[in-house]
Amino acid sequence: MNENLFASFMAPSLMGIPIVMFIIMFPTIMFPSPNRLINNRIITIQQWLIKLILKQMMLIHSTKGRTWSLLLITLILFIGTTNLLGLLPHSFTPTTQLSMNLGMAIPLWAGAVLLGFRHKTKASLAHFLPQGTPIILIPMLVIIETISLFIQPMALAVRLTANITAGHLLMHLIGGATSVLFSISTPAALTTFIILLLLTMLEFAVALIQAYVFTLLVSLYLHDNT
Repeated sequence: MNENLFASFMAPSLMGIPIVMFIIMFPTIMFPSPNRLINNRIITIQQWLIKLILKQMMLIHSTKGRTWSLLLITLILFIGTTNLLGLLPHSFTPTTQLSMNLGMAIPLWAGAVLLGFRHKTKASLAHFLPQGTPIILIPMLVIIETISLFIQPMALAVRLTANITAGHLLMHLIGGATSVLFSISTPAALTTFIILLLLTMLEFAVALIQAYVFTLLVSLYLHDNT
C-alpha cells in the first residue's frame, strides 16, 4: 500500500518525452470514417448513436446554433471515449487534468458568449441587469452577474475533473483494500470485490454521463447566445 495514490494522474512520458498528445489523439481511431457502401454493425451502431444524440441536442437550437453541431458531437465523442479508455487498467485519463478541461471549456464558452454579443447584443447585456431591479441594487447585481458569467467555464472544467478523479480514486482505494483483505479474510475480500465490480459499472455510466453533461451545458450556453 506504499504506492502513490495520485500516480495514475501524472502525465505519462516515454524516455523523457511526454506522450499525452498521442493519448489524446487515440480516441480518433475508435471512430473510423466509413468508406464502404454497406457498413459493418459497429459503424452502423456508431452512426445511429451519433444521429440520435445530435438530433436531441440540436432540437432547441436555431439555424445559427446548428452550425456548431459538428463541434458538439465531436466534443461528446472525444470526452466519452477518453473517459471510457481511462477505465482500462494502467491507463491515463486526460480528463482528470484540470488544465485540459479548462482548455476545452474556456474557448467553447468564450465562442458562445462572443457570438451572443455579436448577434444579440441587447439580449446579452440584459442578462447583467434583470428587469425591475431597484436602482440601489444595480451595481451589486451587475458585479454578481459578471462573476457568475466568468465562473461558467471554471464550473464546466471542475465538474468534469472532480467526477472523473473521484471515481478513479475510489476504485483505486477499494481495489487496494480488496487485494489486502484476500490474505486476511476471504469473505470480506469477496464483499469488497463485489463492491468494486458495482463501482466499475457505475463509473462506466459516469464516464458517459459526464461527457453528455459537459456537452449539454456548452449547448445551453450556445442556445442562450444565438
